[in-house]
Amino acid sequence: MTAHPTDEPLDINQLMLASRAVLAAAVRALESVDADVSVPQMRVLVLLWTGQPLNLSAVAEGLGVNASNASRTCDRLVSAGLVDRGEDAVDRRQVALTLTPRGTAFVEKLMHRREQELAAIVTRMSERDRRRLMSALEPFNRAASTDLWPSQQPTSSRDRRLLEWGM
Repeated sequence: MTAHPTDEPLDINQLMLASRAVLAAAVRALESVDADVSVPQMRVLVLLWTGQPLNLSAVAEGLGVNASNASRTCDRLVSAGLVDRGEDAVDRRQVALTLTPRGTAFVEKLMHRREQELAAIVTRMSERDRRRLMSALEPFNRAASTDLWPSQQPTSSRDRRLLEWGM
């Protein structure tokens, strides 16, 4: 735990509870869309949802796993008809992974369902508390964006959506 500037321990209990609620909403959304897709597989789908073809090294880096684990995860997604595996247009020795139309529809349905899960929580709050929460989250999200997207800042609306998934 990081110390507060006054050297007193930082109390993040409310943030920990909120993180559990957000994670639970993401898991419920995934389960409601397709219980056969694992969390690592969902993360690959969201990585590919940015629209840029990725190679296995980029997927492995995005997942924080070795290339063989990433390859097995992608193999399952290809078998499920959610991901296409082709040759890279620039380097034919590289594999280019992209979402199929079914994969794109899956991620968009998942995103929508997750928004519904979070909205259901927020609508139980008063209007005043909702405004305060959203206002308080802006500086938190700015501070967190460098951890979530260290090499670059998001440039498109799809990139910004990717940040919401902690990818």
